Order: sequence, then C-alpha cells, then structure tokens
Amino acid sequence: MKYRIFLTAALLAGLTSFSSMFAHAQNPIDEEYATPIRTYITNNVKPWLSDPIIINSINRQNRQTSQLSEAEIIAQDEKWHAEVRSENRPFIDKILNNDLSKFLTQKQNESDEFLLEIFVMDAKGLNVGQSAVTSDYWQGDEAKWLNTFPKGPNTIFIEDIKIDESTLTFQSQASLSIADPKTGKTIGAITLGINFEKL
Repeated sequence: MKYRIFLTAALLAGLTSFSSMFAHAQNPIDEEYATPIRTYITNNVKPWLSDPIIINSINRQNRQTSQLSEAEIIAQDEKWHAEVRSENRPFIDKILNNDLSKFLTQKQNESDEFLLEIFVMDAKGLNVGQSAVTSDYWQGDEAKWLNTFPKGPNTIFIEDIKIDESTLTFQSQASLSIADPKTGKTIGAITLGINFEKL
C-alpha cells in the first residue's frame, strides 16, 4: 500500500481544517495505516535492534541511572530543556555525539527518508542515543515509553498521524520495547519518526 500526500498552499493556510479532513487517519488502531508501519518495522528495524551497540549502550546507562530519584530525573530534563534553547549545550552534545547516536543517524540516513528521527530510551525513559535533538530528555511520562517498556518484550505502540509543521510532512511515531537477547528482559525502548508520505 502506498500513500502520497501533497501539501498545497491553500491547505497549509488552514492547518486546523486540514487536520480535520484527515481525522480518519489519526486513529492509532486503524489497521489500514498501522499494518504497513508494522511491516516496515519487522523487515527493516527489528533486524538491528539487537545490535550490541544498542544493547550495551542501554545496559550501561541503566546501571548509571537505576538509582536516580524522580526529582533528579526532572532536574536533568529541565537542564535539557534549557540547553535546547541555548547555543551552549554540553549535555545535549554529549549524547548526540556518542556511538549509539552515530549508529542511529546512520540507520536514519539509510532509510531513504522513511525514518525522520530515531531515539533510544533506557529503563527510566531517559534518552540514551538519538539521531536528532528531541524536545525532552525524559520520555518516561509519555505514551511512547508508557506503552512499550512496562509492557514487556515485543510490544509495539503506534501513535496518531500528525502534521509536522517544521518539515511539512505527515508523520507518526512508532515505539518498540527493546529486550536484551541474552536474558530476554526488557531493558529500554526505541521511538521511530515515520514519514507517512513514504508508506
């Protein structure tokens, strides 16, 4: 199934009415839209989810963050928010330049624009690696983490299709739990920004 969506100037002038025109496409359980996303994930993402760079990076960060309190997590998230608005961002740059982030950026580049962003979270919902800057460092209070990590291995959660005003593309976020292949235990999760126009 292939969908092509063309954005015209008239439609862009009225994003509210435009979104309502596609309200039927914003149902995360609509198999017409979820099925091709699941197929893509099965064929093109799951084969590299057990790569040692992903598993080792998550396990290493889990050891570092396992004892963090909620207050400490919120403080780190606030530090991230401050750096997003700043030119000086050592905290963000440290993650963006790590080996996992480079690996995820490569996977995004190899996707032929099907993947618009990729980020991996640990057992607390904190970013471990990412292909681009996210608005938050802590995802643990969001649906992408709450509907994957706590629910165990092989969980996929596909969110509503929305218009991204910065890229003028329709996209959905698909999130998956990540298990350590040695133990079978869920250790983190991954979120993929799906370019709906590429389906």
